[in-house]
Amino acid sequence: MKRTALLLVALALPACGSSYAQQGPSDTLRAYAQALQEGRVDAAYRLLSDEAKRSMSLEAFRRAVRDNPDDALEIARAIARPAADPVVTATVTMPNGEELLLVFEGGRWRLDAAAVDLYGQATPRQALVGFLRAFERRRYDVIMRYVPDAEKEGLVEPAGAAADEAGAPGEAGSARASGESPAQPAGPGAAAAPGTAGADAAQKPGGRPGTVKAAAAAAQLTPEKLKSAWEGPQKEQINRVVQAIKAALPTATIEETGDSASMAYGAGGTVAFTREHGVWKIKDF
Repeated sequence: MKRTALLLVALALPACGSSYAQQGPSDTLRAYAQALQEGRVDAAYRLLSDEAKRSMSLEAFRRAVRDNPDDALEIARAIARPAADPVVTATVTMPNGEELLLVFEGGRWRLDAAAVDLYGQATPRQALVGFLRAFERRRYDVIMRYVPDAEKEGLVEPAGAAADEAGAPGEAGSARASGESPAQPAGPGAAAAPGTAGADAAQKPGGRPGTVKAAAAAAQLTPEKLKSAWEGPQKEQINRVVQAIKAALPTATIEETGDSASMAYGAGGTVAFTREHGVWKIKDF
């Protein structure tokens, strides 16, 4: 645990004080390594960021170095010889929750390429901002980029479909079978579920839903179907959801686990993300 704590504060060095930032991150790394190697623990501590100092007091830092001298020297040797020149970056959060990345190059801060990508998908937050921007502009062709492949192709079983096929529809299935909209859209792919766009092709005589296979075939999602659903039966619902997401986004925390991510919003709502082909998409909201 002590070794881990020491490593974590060492990794916090890129956010060090302004006087050292002007010399360059490599200079600060070497100064920190040299201080550790020479046993000047207090000097090494002064090179830590304010956040690192809040997470570990000077006394705790001294104790970690004293109790783990070999680990401290190993860290010092490692950071004294970085594999490449450090890249200094800064992230600025806009009022709407969008994040802009800046890179320090040639003595100046410059905007990263993501600043010109209005519909980026490199991160879950960027994907959500792009989705909201496309929604506001009614760019349903762009919104399709954020739909997972399985939902786009109608391979996801609609909610309640299994119960409907068995002859015992649940609440969600009954609502969709009767043409009513669900209480909350279940993500972009929900527009193609029975009861919204393409529902007629999945109906059996008498108004009962067809098989799951037939429903999935009818659920092939297109920009036209998405527009029909979101500007038709689901208009009020999707607008409420979008406004709730927009209100939460600036201060929301997005949790990532592997190729999945989630963001809470409103009163119990959750945006679920999935990563496909190296880009983030919106699975559910």
